[in-house]
Amino acid sequence: MSLPDATSQLASLVARAAHDRGGINPVLVDVTSKLALSDAFVVVSAPTDRQVRAIAEDIMDRIWAEHQRRPTHIEGRAEGTWVLLDYSELLVHVLSEDEREYYALERLWGDCPAVPIGVDTDEARAAAAERAAAHGVEASQ
Repeated sequence: MSLPDATSQLASLVARAAHDRGGINPVLVDVTSKLALSDAFVVVSAPTDRQVRAIAEDIMDRIWAEHQRRPTHIEGRAEGTWVLLDYSELLVHVLSEDEREYYALERLWGDCPAVPIGVDTDEARAAAAERAAAHGVEASQ
């Protein structure tokens, strides 16, 4: 079974937001064949607790700005070592590097396809320029 386009697009938006905030190694885990509650997970890590929270906040802001959606549930926001954002069809896990290594979600769901989510640099540059223009700032090249 393949992911619905809407889920793939949401996962790409999550990866771009994470990348822009310094997220490390975003991975998409397709759980459509194993889990009825969700289509996929995005797992991304950050070097500090502060960045974990910043990445999660930016993901929520971007999804709201582009799709007018809020997560149905949020876990770990105060602690900042592992934030879970539940968008029903897509679960977003933003973890500190230590938490990601310890819990190894990609290995836990090892029988499901997991692929790194690359960020198209042209697309990312265009989005950054668009955001900068919206805030009256000239984007750096």
